[in-house]
Amino acid sequence: MQSSNLNIYQRLRDFEVPAPVLDEIFSNKEDLKTLVKSWDELKEQGLKDDQIAKAVAEIILKELGDDFLQSLENSSI
Repeated sequence: MQSSNLNIYQRLRDFEVPAPVLDEIFSNKEDLKTLVKSWDELKEQGLKDDQIAKAVAEIILKELGDDFLQSLENSSI
């Protein structure tokens, strides 16, 4: 994994995106390409990495929904 991708992964984890979700995103070339492109565009607009991570994490978590997130929590017990 490239260091910039590792940075994105770690920052999203810091904002509570579950590792299995990130693993899925980072293993799919198209999803990863979309994520990195969006991240870079937000960075060009002057946002800091933590601001970007917070915004992206909120979108990911919203898209997943509470039911899915609860199922992840229950499966890891």
